[in-house]
Amino acid sequence: MSSSFVTRRTFLKTGSLAGAAVLTGGAAGARRRQGPVVIASANGAGCVAEAMRHIQEGADALDAVVAGVNLVEEDPQDTSVGYGGLPNAEGVVQLDSAVMHGPTGRAGAVAALEGIKYPSRVAHVVLQRTDHVLLVAKGAQAFARMHGFPVENLLTERARQIWVRWRENLSTQDDYLPPHGPDDIDIGEAFKRTQEHWGTIHCSAIDLGGNISSVTTTSGLAFKVPGRVGDSPIIGAGLYCDNEVGAAGSTGRGEANLESLASFLIVERMRAGDSPEEACLAACQRIADQTRLRRLQNERGEPAFNVSFYALNQAGEVGGARIRGAGGRMAVADGDGARMVELAHLYD
Repeated sequence: MSSSFVTRRTFLKTGSLAGAAVLTGGAAGARRRQGPVVIASANGAGCVAEAMRHIQEGADALDAVVAGVNLVEEDPQDTSVGYGGLPNAEGVVQLDSAVMHGPTGRAGAVAALEGIKYPSRVAHVVLQRTDHVLLVAKGAQAFARMHGFPVENLLTERARQIWVRWRENLSTQDDYLPPHGPDDIDIGEAFKRTQEHWGTIHCSAIDLGGNISSVTTTSGLAFKVPGRVGDSPIIGAGLYCDNEVGAAGSTGRGEANLESLASFLIVERMRAGDSPEEACLAACQRIADQTRLRRLQNERGEPAFNVSFYALNQAGEVGGARIRGAGGRMAVADGDGARMVELAHLYD
């Protein structure tokens, strides 16, 4: 069987999973590679190229992937990560990030971090300069300041305007009003989140020495309950890597991923012999099986939300999958340069 396409029969046989829906494969990406490789979520096209540049210059995989996601963290036009990320319900930008270093098996993470543009760098320092894995909120910011990170205002004008529009259109019953005329009634109709209101970037890499590392970074769900932490900074959920096996990370509905620890599951499936794509599909199926609340299902009883996974194994094979919809992609850089690769999916 080609590792670049997973049929329904093969997936069900390999994974012993019943009830999978449309298992369409991601085509061109899942091939064995010699030498370094970098993968990222679809918003990481520039990220994988930057990480590969660092790797080719001899950088450790963890230094390289952090440098790659820094491009997104500092981009004010990206409202899902770092500077310019959309704020919580109170208008405060709170950032989450985690890193994991394959050679040492160590991890570092920060959550609900305010005022620091590069949470991935702070997570890296947590790994390097503490005996802990996760620092949160004021403690995480104090640690960042201790290590020379400046505290900045991360709420850009663009993000502020989006937040104000959300607040003014949240309800017709509160006292916040959007622009309106003298004859308008029922002002402030319910606001609906769209895809632009959440997002994350994940990046994993194999360096010149064959070592693997990963990073995930996000501003989390837009307009979230203050203090909410998603899957991104949680080891085993937002990312996981094992230097002898491979690495995986995720984007999408963090709560669903937290309840399944899917990145850990993906790495363990690869340890048992799954290809990266097969392992990612298995994680999607696990979440689908665990989604039992009607408010989270569509009319067919399928998950009404999306989670996407991205993985590579020690052999340099890459692959990914998402719960819903064709057209999902991941960014890949290797000896052939940087390109986008289609994700497999469970449901159309």
